[in-house]
Amino acid sequence: MAYDFDLFVIGAGSGGVRAARFAAGYGARVAVAESRYLGGTCVNVGCVPKKLLVYGAHYAEDLGQAQGYGWSIDGATFDWKILIANKDREIQRLNGIYKNLLVDSGVTLFQAHARVTGPHSVEVDGTQYTAEHILVATGGWPFVPEFPGREHAITSNEAFYLEALPRRVLVVGGGYIAVEFASIFHGCGADTTLLYRGELFLRGFDGSLRDHLKDEMIKKGVDLQFNSDIATIDKQADGSLLATLEDGRTLEADCILYATGRRPMLDGLGLDALDVALDSRGFIAVDEQFQTSVPSILAIGDVIGRVQLTPVALAEGMAVARRLFRPEEYRPVDYNCIATAVFSLPNMATVGLTEEQARLQGHRVKLFESRFRPMKLTMTDSLERSLMKLVVDADTDRVLGCHMAGPDAGEIMQGLAVAMKAGATKRVFDETIGIHPTAAEEFVTMRTPTGI
Repeated sequence: MAYDFDLFVIGAGSGGVRAARFAAGYGARVAVAESRYLGGTCVNVGCVPKKLLVYGAHYAEDLGQAQGYGWSIDGATFDWKILIANKDREIQRLNGIYKNLLVDSGVTLFQAHARVTGPHSVEVDGTQYTAEHILVATGGWPFVPEFPGREHAITSNEAFYLEALPRRVLVVGGGYIAVEFASIFHGCGADTTLLYRGELFLRGFDGSLRDHLKDEMIKKGVDLQFNSDIATIDKQADGSLLATLEDGRTLEADCILYATGRRPMLDGLGLDALDVALDSRGFIAVDEQFQTSVPSILAIGDVIGRVQLTPVALAEGMAVARRLFRPEEYRPVDYNCIATAVFSLPNMATVGLTEEQARLQGHRVKLFESRFRPMKLTMTDSLERSLMKLVVDADTDRVLGCHMAGPDAGEIMQGLAVAMKAGATKRVFDETIGIHPTAAEEFVTMRTPTGI
């Protein structure tokens, strides 16, 4: 059968664009449909604007610390509108880059909603197109649970476009997004409270880091309330919001942001009519080669719910393009030892196993920790401290996990991820000569175990 396209991609986020570009580069006839954001969540309402706002929030600390280095910063003011306008301008520039990447690669771009109408057919604006392969890469969408007054809450999507900085903010959740936005709002000057229904935020990260970040955020002035959740939200006469907690307490705020999870964006795709199977969590079920229960339909990225990180979606998109159109270069995605960072204030980053995971897997571990005041802060009034931790297999000497909370944690962890991927042992770390004076050298100078 002759198809209109070899590959039709629904969703122009990181994974979809990567798959489309490389498939087109391999000679395939490719189309992409995107109805909302060119560049997807990451570029528009995710990683990129989030980190720009984190930079903006951190300037408050930089200005406060400047006096220790001889700088007098008098009369400094912050304007949320300027930050958001400059962020919007940068995102618009990136949207153009993504459009050019696709078009210049020979991809047919539809900036409209697409719906799967058959194993090999897609409808866009009332027109049917056929494709040998259909790739769903529509990502995720913020989820707000059902409760009275939920309509008064916002999500991260809306937070990026607030016209003014709220005076009082409640952030609800315990994952990346909640912790990062609590840091952003607090750093920009809002009275910020973070509510989380569990014992401690950032479940799945190393326990030492979670405790350390909790202490640092409290020192900075963020009100952390664990084992707490909202029962109802009421809008008051003055426009402010009254949150009644499940324990009966009340909190007032001008903005309540829910960051309690994301669901796969499957709305209006037509997959249910084709009986495309979902897993128990509601994500699209795929095999090792990203095929769904309908073999001609594939899915990657946040919509499959494996590891919901932009670089992972990129790797999955590359794997799909290679398997379909350059099979001699295909290699499966390796989900082991993926580095990640939380751009809270301070930053946190990790790669490999946590102490808890290592013990659960049966490793006999040695622990190495270093806690110190970053050199940049030694001539300031800041009480912030950094934490670095190595988890080592006591029997093989292999480094199982690297963890850090402190300035530039993400930048430092990327280099350590290469060492971890190469199977570095603690001896390799010990024999590596550090760069002095840096925080990063602590990872190669820790000699005495702090725990077994």
